[in-house]
Amino acid sequence: MPPFPVDQLKHVKIFFFYVIFYGCLAGIFVGTIQALLLTLSNYKPTYQDRVAPPGLSHTPRSEKSEISFTVSDPSSYKKYTDAMSAFLESYNDAQQTDQMKFEDCGDSPMSYTARGSLESPELGQRKACRFSRSLLGVCSGINNPHFGFDVGTPCIIVKLNRIVNFRPKVPGNDSVPDSLQAKVMPNLIPIFCKKKREEDAGKIGEIKYFGLGEGFPLQYYPYYGKLLHPQYLQPLVAIQFNNLTQGEELRVECKVYGANIGYSEKDRYQGRFDIKFNIAS
Repeated sequence: MPPFPVDQLKHVKIFFFYVIFYGCLAGIFVGTIQALLLTLSNYKPTYQDRVAPPGLSHTPRSEKSEISFTVSDPSSYKKYTDAMSAFLESYNDAQQTDQMKFEDCGDSPMSYTARGSLESPELGQRKACRFSRSLLGVCSGINNPHFGFDVGTPCIIVKLNRIVNFRPKVPGNDSVPDSLQAKVMPNLIPIFCKKKREEDAGKIGEIKYFGLGEGFPLQYYPYYGKLLHPQYLQPLVAIQFNNLTQGEELRVECKVYGANIGYSEKDRYQGRFDIKFNIAS
């Protein structure tokens, strides 16, 4: 048998060298990833201190945050009321009857509900505080499935977005506008809406708030994450605009106030949002 050609032998050696070389690199990469995963918890965020304050969002959502409809045309606001009804399904009392998953947390704002540490998964899934949609009053959709849209007094439903283990803190009096001072109370994160533009002064009219304390009560916090808190219900605030001037474009800003809730010019939903109304008769 003739000897293996020198050039071919050289190529074979180079081939096996790179196979071994890249195999070692792949092994180092996989080992590094596995070591990193061992440092992460399934329950507690590793870099919690880098998480931005929660966003403030509303239902119904719409393109460019604009709610535009005609009072006399139910089809023009059906998409809004359908979205609100679907969102509130999980807040029906019938969905919160399981005593192993839900508990009553009081009918007035109270302090945080302690359910153990995130680092104690052996405690199992945590119970969720009940929140009945009936707390939203005329904006609950129970007696009026049109949520006020049919008479030109639309409601929106507002919530603070979930952040695992976040505990919102009650604001100091110096950070709350004068018009809200009378409503500031212990164990409650207040919310306030007002005109966004000076030219809308006198056109927004009365604004009513519905919910447990008309804000976000602390007993619904903290949230333990999807694995430990799968039934969790965020507290809601319903806001009804009772006398919006029709036939004009109006802009409203809603803002939540808390000692550890900030605002960002780069994120218009961080702690606040603005919404545009355009209502025709």
